[in-house]
Amino acid sequence: MYFCLQMTDNLTGEPRRPGRIEVVCGSMFSGKTEELIRRLRRAEFARQRVEIFKPAIDTRYSEEDVVSHDRHAIRSTPIDSSAQILLMASGIDVVGIDEAQFFDDGLPEVCNQLAYRGTRVIVAGLDMDFRGAPFGPMPALCAIADDVTKVHAICVRCGALAYVSHRTVAGDKRVMLGETEQYEPLCRECYQKATAEAAEARHTH
Repeated sequence: MYFCLQMTDNLTGEPRRPGRIEVVCGSMFSGKTEELIRRLRRAEFARQRVEIFKPAIDTRYSEEDVVSHDRHAIRSTPIDSSAQILLMASGIDVVGIDEAQFFDDGLPEVCNQLAYRGTRVIVAGLDMDFRGAPFGPMPALCAIADDVTKVHAICVRCGALAYVSHRTVAGDKRVMLGETEQYEPLCRECYQKATAEAAEARHTH
């Protein structure tokens, strides 16, 4: 009996890697981008053709590179819409997508199309916004993914596993590109307390 674990043959008899979607999600400071970069570096080491995309609005550390909070970086292509990925990923073995929550709702379909083409797609993003609500296309991506990895930051108040990225500055705008001065990872209990404290402060003012 013949087993093929890594490669399958396509109709022309050429070896082809089976396509798949991998999602890495969690709060801010949980190591999502670091894990994305780690998987992409391994693919590059295996001499696979790799292309990385990120939303053009994310220019916090670099306009072009994908950079983790601990300053690990990998070259990427900034794009404005998920449809551009299909156009630019022709002939690519592994596609990486960072900050997926900022993309449009077409991203899950784009990832599905890539996977059916035989491309390995690795997506990283926030699963929830600062209010604890599902963020952008991330819930749909988690639903269609072959594999979902949820990573956790540590709650800055009690040391438990963080649940959400709590915004520490005023403002209702959902997308606010920020760092440690504007967000803190909190566990569910500490997030509940922080929300109650903020509501009380608004009420007294």
